Amino acid sequence: MSGPLAGIKVLEFESIGPAPFAGMMLADMGADVLVIDRPAAGDLGLSRERWYDVMMRGKRSVTLDLKKNASVCLDLVASADILIEGMRPGVMERLGLGPDEALRRNPRLVYGRMTGWGQAGPLAPRAGHDINYIALAGVLHAFGRKDEAPVPPLNLVGDFGGGGMLLAFGVACALLEAQRSGKGQVIDAAMVDGAALLAAMFHGFLKANLWRETRGDNVLDTGAPWYDVYETQDGKYVSIGAIEARFYKELLQKTGVADLGQHDRSRWPEMRVRFANTFKSKTRDEWCRVFEGSDACFAPVLSWSEARSHPHSASRNAYVSLNGVPQPAPAPRFSRTPAEVRGGPPERGQGGRAALAQWGFSEADIDRFKKNGLHMGE
Repeated sequence: MSGPLAGIKVLEFESIGPAPFAGMMLADMGADVLVIDRPAAGDLGLSRERWYDVMMRGKRSVTLDLKKNASVCLDLVASADILIEGMRPGVMERLGLGPDEALRRNPRLVYGRMTGWGQAGPLAPRAGHDINYIALAGVLHAFGRKDEAPVPPLNLVGDFGGGGMLLAFGVACALLEAQRSGKGQVIDAAMVDGAALLAAMFHGFLKANLWRETRGDNVLDTGAPWYDVYETQDGKYVSIGAIEARFYKELLQKTGVADLGQHDRSRWPEMRVRFANTFKSKTRDEWCRVFEGSDACFAPVLSWSEARSHPHSASRNAYVSLNGVPQPAPAPRFSRTPAEVRGGPPERGQGGRAALAQWGFSEADIDRFKKNGLHMGE
């Protein structure tokens, strides 16, 4: 194994969204991630096939009915460095796998918990999804154009940026501290907290009167005509982000649009019309040629499939293909301990026996686990 987390053992309990994304990030970095899968997907939205589930890449699996045989997991906890789970608050405790039981078995364990609302608070036991968490965090209100309804930014801000990445960062920090202190701890990663944290800069801007809470009325939210997307002649789009004066000047030079005063808000509607008409005069590829080598902060708006084949992405090997599924390569990049994708998503139970053996369990231990309901493949 390579990667900065090579040799670290992670026990991941099957869930959806941010927790498996955090597990993917850890696996990409070299951690040995063993998933405790349910024997069947049930009603958790997990019934889809595994072969294209990118967030399960690089992991191995065992299956267990937690309602019947959860106690066998404590033996696995004893050998793990990190545990991550995405259950509602109280579920792991009811299974006998809560932090108190787990840390008694393994005092060095880093116990990562992923929820929407957090482990405590009035909303903690309630159901929710990304759109709800970012709404309550004040983030959803900021997405969208002036005088229009808020636009959900896919489920990137709550589930993955404010959720999975926050959990991965938290357990990595706790792991570093545990290696110094010899003591584990519990990480309460909540998507509502993470979404709010991603917007930290804007809280400062609001206090300094550099940001208005009116949607679509600011520099970075499509309020400024020189920070927006524009349709081209062929029905595609380009993006411009010429915030700094020197970049704005170059944008004007490349487009031929007259300077109406970059920060004169009264002229912004007129400037927007001029940019819109100008960009509509050429195709997206023609504009790419106009801006080639430019510092005007320009880029074409690409689809996911187009992004994978862009020369910049190709030069950085930014995407890989696994089992015929194109997907982003691990990030960030390390100079000495490079990350890598070590394998495709496991089917339920796939690779479990080999994982347990490598975790130090004997054949007698593995046979005992099987008798207690833990199922695994080679």
